[in-house]
Amino acid sequence: MKNVILVIIAIPKETKDRERRVALSPEIAKELIDKGFTVHVEKGAGLESYFSDSLYQDAGAKVIGDRSELFSSADVILMVNAPLETEVALMKEKAVLISFVFAATAPEVINACEKAGVSVFSMDAIPRISRAQKMDALSSQSNLAGYKTVILAANALGKIFPMLMTAAGTVKPCKVVIMGAGVAGLQAIATAKRLGALVEVSDIRPETKEQVESLGAKFIEVKGDDSIRTEGGYVKEVSADFLAKQQELIGKHVAAADIVITTALIPGKKAPVLITEDMVKSMKMGSVIVDMAVEQGGNCVLSELNKTAEKYGVTIIGESNLPSLLPMNASQLYARNISTFLLHLADKDGFKWEMDEEITKGSLLLHQGKRVHPTVS
Repeated sequence: MKNVILVIIAIPKETKDRERRVALSPEIAKELIDKGFTVHVEKGAGLESYFSDSLYQDAGAKVIGDRSELFSSADVILMVNAPLETEVALMKEKAVLISFVFAATAPEVINACEKAGVSVFSMDAIPRISRAQKMDALSSQSNLAGYKTVILAANALGKIFPMLMTAAGTVKPCKVVIMGAGVAGLQAIATAKRLGALVEVSDIRPETKEQVESLGAKFIEVKGDDSIRTEGGYVKEVSADFLAKQQELIGKHVAAADIVITTALIPGKKAPVLITEDMVKSMKMGSVIVDMAVEQGGNCVLSELNKTAEKYGVTIIGESNLPSLLPMNASQLYARNISTFLLHLADKDGFKWEMDEEITKGSLLLHQGKRVHPTVS
């Protein structure tokens, strides 16, 4: 009789502060179970995403209350955030971890996985190619973050977004300035426009101008220079001189804005400063800044991590985990991303380990404890 190998997938409860997402929804858990996988879910893992334990049980998953048992019995651990070192120590040798890792800023996690002999695939390292679009969790989560950013700003602003004509007079439309036209920025543009705002957008990549204008926003063009390097659609490096030139140009737009949303990130590095203290001082009392880069140091020098502060009459919102404020949708989309990725890498009989395949090669950081990716070597 042929031995049946069951790949056990574990879904732990996320422990990072302010995290409400879960790596797998009951719907996607059922799809994986139907394909022959075994799914174990930690008790209460989905509650903050509004997925009860009974929904997972109805999908065919086993709910486990003992966290140590969950980790030690699993062949594959699916998470949103990288595990703690103590959690890695619970994993069995040759287990496979799939999560956001951001290896450049998490050396302790990499060291722990190396010591434990664990393989690590990083969701943030999946190549940005067309056949990997359904696996692109960075984009799915940024999309939601861009939407939520506008909602937070609208809630903090003491006026409405659209123009309103009444017998008592006309209310002028809100003016929104968005810095960065990546996935989050484009969704913020679309959301602000739907709410009736006038939107202006700054981005150092000239190729974004057409996308911005197609959404009905005005593009603030900053002439680029040779210091700008992009990779996979993201800015990788930019000079201090260019940032100074950008600040000077957009300063007048910021001063006239009701809302400023900043989205600029440089992977593995501190976020560039786009909004100086003098620029905040120039803004109208009651205006709002939402700094989407606050976790990496912030685009605004006055942002405070996970706080809403008032400086010079301006409300500055520094929420570090915007997708987690929409936990149901964020978990549903992430579950689709991570399950599509898993099914590319493995089936119910185990992992394929196609080491030269583009998606595998780009996202595999460690193979059975051995460092195999340039970012961790």
